Amino acid sequence: MTANNPEISLVVPCHNEAENLSALYSRVNAVMKKTGKPWEMVCVNDGSKDDTLEQLLALHQKDPRIVVIDLSRNFGKEAALTAGLDHARGDCAIPLDADLQDPPELIPELLAKWQEGYDVVNAVRLSRDGESWLKRASAHAFYRIINRMSEVDIPADTGDFRLLSRPVLEAIKTLPERRRFMKGLFAWVGFRTSSVYYHREPRYAGKTTWNYWRLWNFAVEGVTSFSQVPLQLAAHLGLFVSVLAFLYAVYLIIGTMVYGNPVRGYPSMMVTLLFLGGVQLIALGVIGEYLGRIYEETKGRPVYLVRSTSKSSSITQAEQHDSE
Repeated sequence: MTANNPEISLVVPCHNEAENLSALYSRVNAVMKKTGKPWEMVCVNDGSKDDTLEQLLALHQKDPRIVVIDLSRNFGKEAALTAGLDHARGDCAIPLDADLQDPPELIPELLAKWQEGYDVVNAVRLSRDGESWLKRASAHAFYRIINRMSEVDIPADTGDFRLLSRPVLEAIKTLPERRRFMKGLFAWVGFRTSSVYYHREPRYAGKTTWNYWRLWNFAVEGVTSFSQVPLQLAAHLGLFVSVLAFLYAVYLIIGTMVYGNPVRGYPSMMVTLLFLGGVQLIALGVIGEYLGRIYEETKGRPVYLVRSTSKSSSITQAEQHDSE
């Protein structure tokens, strides 16, 4: 930690979180005051349509340790999280959801593991209160499926809430992906890792924008970012169908030689054509998903654009605020 930098950076992506910010700040401030360590909270406004930005700026005026990064539009949570990590100045960073489902009171446990020498400390969910059984079941299945398909072991039941040391942050900054699946990137960089466990709380206020369609797209993003198995499955499926077609052709030839060639088989022909057409469309869809990722990467656009930044110039202001 330099003289002008905090030791701990909390990174909070915000999209329409105005109802949660006051409670978030109060709980974070109470927890960090007990740690006695210099800190900052980097809040990224990801194109909010409510008064999230106004409340963040008010918190910044009240406490200069609140850093406000205002993106030019809504780029999505993964981009907003990337922006926050890029602007974090601390010796470690802790991504934190603004809706208080990830309790700030767990931060001292993360810091204790970090002080033991771990570079990454994952916060693993033991339960997910306030969520439907379908969402819990689909999340449970997603982590197990992606770990079977990926060469990178992505920690199960672990969201963005974790501690990342400065070497890990610098490593993540070197990764050039535009389509970012941050949970996978956190695991890909490696480093010495430990875990703490907690029960995830219900959302404090407001309504989540994560519907099942967005969660499905997020799962597809994760799988295509860290696995080529869908492409391999498409190839295997094509081979399997080709073998079936060959066997059916042999059956038709033998049947014609033995029984002649009566006019029949229209239903089986239609079923076969529709089946083959479906297989081709599935294979094209899988290929198209990967091709789309290549297309996005070749354009070389930035992950996010910052409209404005509000941050304190030194840690001295924060120390004065604590003394008050």
